[in-house]
This record gives sequence, C-alpha cells and structure tokens, in this order.
Amino acid sequence: MRAKNNEIRSYSAILDKKYGVQGSPSRLEAEQKAYSFYTGLLIEEARKEAKMTQEELAKKIGSNKSYISKVENGKTEPKVSTFYRIAAALGLAVDLRPLHP
Repeated sequence: MRAKNNEIRSYSAILDKKYGVQGSPSRLEAEQKAYSFYTGLLIEEARKEAKMTQEELAKKIGSNKSYISKVENGKTEPKVSTFYRIAAALGLAVDLRPLHP
C-alpha cells in the first residue's frame, strides 16, 4: 500500500494504527466483526444463488427470517451447528482441510 508521499506502507501498520496491535482487545473485536460480516456475505450470496428467500432458508433450518437477516448483516454469528444446518439447507458442504497442506 502506498502513502500519499509515495512511500510503501505495511498494511499491518495501518491495521495496528486503526484497530490496535495484533492480539489487543480492540484488534480482536475488529477481527470478530470482520469475520461476522464476511460470514454473513457468504451466506447471503449462497442463499441468493440457491434462489431462496430469507424466509425459506429460515424455515429449512427451523428459525425465522429475522435471524437470517441478522446473520447476513453481520449482526450475529450462527453457532457451528447452525452454520452446518444453513450450509446443508443451501446444498453446500463445509470443507475443513488445512489452508496450507
């Protein structure tokens, strides 16, 4: 990433300045919010690809439309068991292979 004066800057340094150093409570909170947001985007995209409404998905997992909306908007994160039910309802598999074998 380049700063205004054309000097190359570390993205890590930018995150440190904005959210606190790696491992700090403020950085952990920011990372958690980012994961929630990303999880919601993935679920929303998969639901739309499956041509399913929030209400239809909610019924398939035994929940309600409000809950699905909160998940998709990153306001709440599903428990692991609920995430698996959502994935199955959308016809998806969850792959838990190592990132770097």
